[in-house]
Amino acid sequence: MPKSKKDTLPRPTENPERGGAPPKRRATAESMATRQREISVSEFFTKNRHLLGFDNPAKALLTTIKEAVDNSLDACEEAGILPDILVEIHETTAVAPAKATAKATEAASTGGAGGSSRFRVVVEDNGPGIVKAQIPKIFAKLLYGSKFHRLKQSRGQQGIGISAAGLYGQLTTGKPVVITSKTGKGRPAVKIHLRIDTKRNQPDVFSEETLEWAKDHGTRVEIELVAAFRGGRTGVQEYLEQTVVANPHMALAYVSPKGERLEFPRVSHELPREAQEIKPHPHGVELGMLHAMLSDGAGKSVKEVLVESFSRVSPAVAAEICKVARVSPKTPADRIQGDDLERLHKALGEVKVMAPPATAVVPIGEALLIEGLKRRFAHAEFYASTTRPPSVYRGNPFVVEVGLAFGGDLPPDETADIMRFANRVPLQYQPKACAISESVYQTNWRGYDLQQPKGGLPVAPLAVAVHLASVWVPFTSEAKEAVAHYDELLREMKLAVQECGRKLAAHIRARAHAQREEKRRSLFERYIPEVASAISAILNVPKDKVEKPFFAALPNFVRFADEPAAPPEGSAPPAASAPPSDTPPPAPPPKAGKGRGKAAPRGEQLELL
Repeated sequence: MPKSKKDTLPRPTENPERGGAPPKRRATAESMATRQREISVSEFFTKNRHLLGFDNPAKALLTTIKEAVDNSLDACEEAGILPDILVEIHETTAVAPAKATAKATEAASTGGAGGSSRFRVVVEDNGPGIVKAQIPKIFAKLLYGSKFHRLKQSRGQQGIGISAAGLYGQLTTGKPVVITSKTGKGRPAVKIHLRIDTKRNQPDVFSEETLEWAKDHGTRVEIELVAAFRGGRTGVQEYLEQTVVANPHMALAYVSPKGERLEFPRVSHELPREAQEIKPHPHGVELGMLHAMLSDGAGKSVKEVLVESFSRVSPAVAAEICKVARVSPKTPADRIQGDDLERLHKALGEVKVMAPPATAVVPIGEALLIEGLKRRFAHAEFYASTTRPPSVYRGNPFVVEVGLAFGGDLPPDETADIMRFANRVPLQYQPKACAISESVYQTNWRGYDLQQPKGGLPVAPLAVAVHLASVWVPFTSEAKEAVAHYDELLREMKLAVQECGRKLAAHIRARAHAQREEKRRSLFERYIPEVASAISAILNVPKDKVEKPFFAALPNFVRFADEPAAPPEGSAPPAASAPPSDTPPPAPPPKAGKGRGKAAPRGEQLELL
């Protein structure tokens, strides 16, 4: 008799309390302990490189160039040098599947969407150079840098980017990173080949040599990697064009894989103001951070730690904080625990403290932002920009700037082009997850005389650039692709976009009014000759004498922009026959209030004619 389906099902594990055999142990605590070990940062990001922006070949190429250019700009500005940067992309060999079709192989060889290729990326600058002992740690050790522990505006933050780019190149090609650097005129340049020891997160110097370099100072980085070269919104050229918008003091040269060279000369010979480092603000400190500060203040009182560790906390403000927290100002800082710590943390947010100084934030500036937009949209008809006053989120100062270009050769039937910047760095991925994009989407552009579908971007010849400058930009991930949605940030972004929108609306309305006046004027100029001919026939007077007072009175009824009150001698009004070429210049228009609303006798009218 065949077994039923119910009989073939596996039996549940027998319960030892009911007399069944206990399950066999697969591992013990001791055996599991032998397999546990520390995970290197390099090992972690080797398996999770998508967190750093290396999740596909096209994005990997862009991220590599972006990290190198950011480092070059930061180094030049910190040293007080106007940056001259060279970016080169050289295709070495194509990487195509073994059974790829001829079409796919051809696409791969050109770096197109059909496949990936092997590229050598070169980024060279005229910065201060790098000391030889620091080169291996900077380029071949993750989480190593000078910007993480300071509150000061800079492009880099975490000490991961350029070393992660070298790690990706090492994983995909096995080739080392090549760095050439020179720190001053008359000094030799050093050239080092580096690899990353992923198990120890330590640099491995493959080779080094000293050579002569024509540059007085600077750094050259060469990374070979498997990538895909593509154009469009997320392409390398788009990134570089946006970079020169936010950095008008930079001169950039770009050589594409096809050998085409593009030059972006600087439009400003003045470096941005140097950002000043500041201390944390008490309104943004978290409980654990406060505990660490107090613990590190051994031998100091609570009041002394508050004054020395925080921005805008004077002795009087520190005493007020201690009073609200019911903590003695003379209490040793390292003894603050439990309820006292929580009351002190709460008091930091309750006591009124001045906003942090804005000297740590350096915006682009309204005039330079417009100059940057002109570098990319040279033929637009209207430009506007605005810079908001400094504000604070989580104790971190920030400034929002917005610039826009309208009209000209921008496409009129496409949605607006949105350019997002954080500390002068373009953000090209994850636009829908970014607070900057949301501020533009949530703006009612119909109120500024533009067409806008519900929940979308305006459809107009428009480009909008939004720049967030802060000592600490709240990115949504380590890849630095989108800005987090903080209410304070969104509010300032919306206000800046709306301010620029009002300027644009004033221009659009003025242009529409001018077009209406021009249309009205053309109607007058078209029918004045017809009316003059009829009057001339009725009154038996020369036609030119009839036309002259009509053209002289025309400015009283039509606002002229940049054109004379009457057609110049020898020229014809648009779409109408012209007065005779020997017509004398028209008389000046009558003064306002005279000859208006009061009919004159017929004889006087004939005398005017």
